[in-house]
Amino acid sequence: MKIAIPVTRSNQIDDHFGHCEFYRIFNVSENNEVQELVTLKSEQGCGCKSNIASVLADNGVSIMLAGGIGAGAINVLNNSGIEVIRGCSGDAFEVVNQYVAGAIDDSGESCAAHEQHHQEGSGHICSH
Repeated sequence: MKIAIPVTRSNQIDDHFGHCEFYRIFNVSENNEVQELVTLKSEQGCGCKSNIASVLADNGVSIMLAGGIGAGAINVLNNSGIEVIRGCSGDAFEVVNQYVAGAIDDSGESCAAHEQHHQEGSGHICSH
């Protein structure tokens, strides 16, 4: 299983999917151990309009553990075969370990401020 996480330079989950510096891709074995880690530089920008979903899918990603993320980006990721788990925060390695242990569930909340940004053209960044 390959898990992607939008992160900052300090490996913390970025609060806003489309503004992250990097995506870390964790290759997790059947024994729930991280075997490989790949880092992709982010193009930074709206996740629903960038090509990041296809890039991640081409890298075999099937799960996205994210903090704040808009419904448009979720739809694009889902259409690329990537399940999105929202509401994650903290150190990316710790979150992956918690996820594979079954300790993380989707928060069910999309980034409402991001949706408003699309409607009004504002540059508001979600705060969670």
